[in-house]
Amino acid sequence: MSHVLIVGSGARAHALAWKLAQSPHVSRLSVAPGNGGTAALPGARNVPIDATDVVSLLDFAQTEAIDLTVVGPEEPLASGLVDQFEAVGLRIFGPRRAAAMIEASKSHAKTLMARCGVPTPPYEVFTDLDAALDYVTSQPVYDLVIKADGLARGKGVFLPRGEADAEGILRALLERDALGAAGRRVIIERRLNGTEVSVHAFTDGEAVVLMPPLCDYKRLLDGDQGPNTGGMGAVAPTAALTPALLDQVHERIVRPVLAELLAEGLRFKGVLYVDVMIVDGQPLALALNARLGDPAAQTLLPLLQTDLFEVLQACVDEHLSDLQVCWKTGAAATVVLTTAGYPYRHEPGLPIQLGAMPEGVLVFHSGTRRTDGTELVTSGGRVLAITGLADDVPTAAARAYRGVAQVSFPGMHFRRDIGSEPGCSGPALD
Repeated sequence: MSHVLIVGSGARAHALAWKLAQSPHVSRLSVAPGNGGTAALPGARNVPIDATDVVSLLDFAQTEAIDLTVVGPEEPLASGLVDQFEAVGLRIFGPRRAAAMIEASKSHAKTLMARCGVPTPPYEVFTDLDAALDYVTSQPVYDLVIKADGLARGKGVFLPRGEADAEGILRALLERDALGAAGRRVIIERRLNGTEVSVHAFTDGEAVVLMPPLCDYKRLLDGDQGPNTGGMGAVAPTAALTPALLDQVHERIVRPVLAELLAEGLRFKGVLYVDVMIVDGQPLALALNARLGDPAAQTLLPLLQTDLFEVLQACVDEHLSDLQVCWKTGAAATVVLTTAGYPYRHEPGLPIQLGAMPEGVLVFHSGTRRTDGTELVTSGGRVLAITGLADDVPTAAARAYRGVAQVSFPGMHFRRDIGSEPGCSGPALD
């Protein structure tokens, strides 16, 4: 029986803890720092250590003799948490820092994709404001996407509405340091029109297990309007990615990326997550990510039939090809509930009323905490993720919205079109 440490505070961490708690191999769960949902999960406890505090996490794992650590968010991966754990012989699920650079730097990922022939939209990279402005004025601005190069928690992608808007975005990033280090280098990429989908894969660096293809709703408002966010909902599987197209993603994107990393001595062990745009029947890679997405985790993990602990162990031990990973038939749909100011600000301390959920509905906590009196209150912009399970996406989405009706807090916001096909289309976002 194993003691597992999960690193993270959002709904992805809650979903991982919920799934791992079902494994007969897991006796104890610790979540650092966790949230109001993980605190109430039987057999689990929150540990007050920030997900980016590598030194404290390492000390805790050694002191507690943790058997396996699972890294949820991207920041600890980019900070080298996996490298530090492995250096002292601790088992940990996730890629090392050099391999995680595929997400920590979009320009690095673009260069990698060019080396291994992965199809991706044309782009230019800039650190100089004047050079970036000159480039924008030489291009049809409505055909461009501006992206912060570094980690921006899903908020670093901008679709300029004209030259003045593009100039304002570039000045905010390169002149006023609006996103800090993440925005001091920008990518200006060709904007594509097509259907955007997400493909996740468990991998031990060579063997690959694809998860059901996912439609991720990244913009704040219905109809794919408003600013880009960390994710407002998701559905799986999506009909937008046919089996033939999924095979293309596997052969033209996933396998070449992993093979190139392996050839460079960077064996990628963890979850590879690719944002894909389908244009004229062909898949192009928009972005590479080094971890399980959010709200993808809340949508995909309920569909996993195989013991998650066994899957993670197989990836860490590099024998994923020996394990048959099975997925449940049916579908899942997740609706994210946010505070009114999201994604620009969050309103902590708002009381949350959480009623009984209908059959086939799961609740995953994100920005929540429990007061000393055990009252549930908000602590972040994305507050809860409500996941519906059913035989098909429309029914799963309808169940999720029935679950949403059981939740209330001041200023609660959510999209009302999760599960509709338009949510899977539109310009390139990551």
